Amino acid sequence: MHEMSLAEGIRQIVEDAGRRQGFRKVKTVVLEIGQLAAVEPDSLRFCLDLVLQGSIAEGAVLQIDSLPGRAWCARCVETVPIAALYDACPRCGAYQLQVSAGTEMRVKELEIE
Repeated sequence: MHEMSLAEGIRQIVEDAGRRQGFRKVKTVVLEIGQLAAVEPDSLRFCLDLVLQGSIAEGAVLQIDSLPGRAWCARCVETVPIAALYDACPRCGAYQLQVSAGTEMRVKELEIE
């Protein structure tokens, strides 16, 4: 389950930000996760509940904003929405797609006390 290592990375980002900026308590952690990022949000929530215990973000509300998948279609010569990696173009049916969005994951925002 790679969500555990992702949760540990998020904890490190939160703790590093707290040290740099001098805050001691995080109320909300906002994440952006692309639909194509191969991250299971429920598993990540479970892992974060465990990993954030004893940290400055213990008990913080976790908000996950989903980002849609998009790809450049070489046949259509335009960007199209896609729901999964290796999907065909929804417009022309070609598989000549280059993913351009939806694989990212980042800590977008921390609400602090």
